[in-house]
Amino acid sequence: MAIDGVQTKPLRVIPDERGRLMEILRADDPLFRQFGQIYMTSIYPGAVKAWHYHKLQYDNLAIVKGMLKLVLYDARPGSASCGQVQEFFIGEHNPLLVQVPPMVYHGFKGIGAEETLVINCPTEPYNRSKPDEYRLDAHAPEVPYDWARKDR
Repeated sequence: MAIDGVQTKPLRVIPDERGRLMEILRADDPLFRQFGQIYMTSIYPGAVKAWHYHKLQYDNLAIVKGMLKLVLYDARPGSASCGQVQEFFIGEHNPLLVQVPPMVYHGFKGIGAEETLVINCPTEPYNRSKPDEYRLDAHAPEVPYDWARKDR
């Protein structure tokens, strides 16, 4: 089930003999809200970075190298999707921008054989003196999710 307020945008890769180009987010995209900053983070194969949410900012996440399992959990009281978990498998084999709204827990796991590079364009700049970031341990019981591999 989709979490209320989460938006996605398929990303188009345009290759030629020199390399490739992939637009991630434009100011004229319907899901664009505002610019805060752009940063890159990475995650190693099998590692988990979770859980956190923001009270103010939207995150706009895309992968430029590797593959990632992005997991969202809606703990917002009164939300139509409260209690729901949503998984995305995104990266080189599935280029997708995922917009995570405020108050939605999110985390990710590197699922490829190499380091994964994540680009985030949040709507707010990082405030070093008062970060808009609220964390739980990756295996906290408050989030009903098991990061173990699922062989379906």
